[in-house]
Amino acid sequence: MAAKIHILAPAKVNLFLHITGKRSDGYHLLQTIFQLIDLCDEITIKKTEDGLITRLNGAQNVSAEQDLVVKAAKLIQSKTQTKLGCEISLKKNIPIGAGLGGGSSDAASVLWGLNELWETGLKRKDLMLLGLELGADVPFFLLGKNAFAEGVGEVLYPIDLPKKTIFIIYPNLHISTEEVFKSSNLTRNHPTVTISDFIEAPLQDQFGCNDCEKVVVQKYRAVADAIEWLVQKAPLSSPRMSGSGSCVFTVVDHDLASQLLRQLPNQWLGFVAQGLSQHPSYGSSS
Repeated sequence: MAAKIHILAPAKVNLFLHITGKRSDGYHLLQTIFQLIDLCDEITIKKTEDGLITRLNGAQNVSAEQDLVVKAAKLIQSKTQTKLGCEISLKKNIPIGAGLGGGSSDAASVLWGLNELWETGLKRKDLMLLGLELGADVPFFLLGKNAFAEGVGEVLYPIDLPKKTIFIIYPNLHISTEEVFKSSNLTRNHPTVTISDFIEAPLQDQFGCNDCEKVVVQKYRAVADAIEWLVQKAPLSSPRMSGSGSCVFTVVDHDLASQLLRQLPNQWLGFVAQGLSQHPSYGSSS
């Protein structure tokens, strides 16, 4: 078995995000479509014999103790009782606090990678249960396919999505998911929908909405400005926020996406991403 593995950890966008209720433990119930995209973090993991979990480099301003890649490694080490350790290098390309799921994707990739390197023999469903202990989005990235999600995001139904180009604006702003979901202005009773409702919608890219968006744009002017800019520049599209923000995106053809990137105001970062049908590293794994 190899002593080192290199993994791409893709981002996601939420094509819609409806908050349908709240559990007694405080977690919110939701419905969403998770779309994988080809904007990826890069993770290299080296197996060691000393039992230590070492992060060689990672996200700026995130301590090793708080980094989900380290937490993921310690979790699978504890659950499997392996005596092995690892060294983790993380190259961040996905913005933090942007609603693109970068941290969750990184954690999922570490769980999968160490399962391979350490030969711990966990099945995908076992890894998904572990991932839920780290965050509600982690099981999706371990599923490795686009999905309709319910519950807190862990009830997943794989779904085939058409290929699409997605233009993303990151307004250089980190938004706390916890802060958004604590807001008294958050819609918590959105009527439920079905997969069929989405599949049969004449314009899937304009289906539903993001219930977190109203809360975020009221507090963060940069997000509201980014959405308004997209409305003006791509009026036939349906710009919206991903996750709990701060990134906003719209589905357009590739030529228009490239044009938008050239015109983007200097205070923002832009990405032209392609939708993926499966995780680039392990979409076909069992």
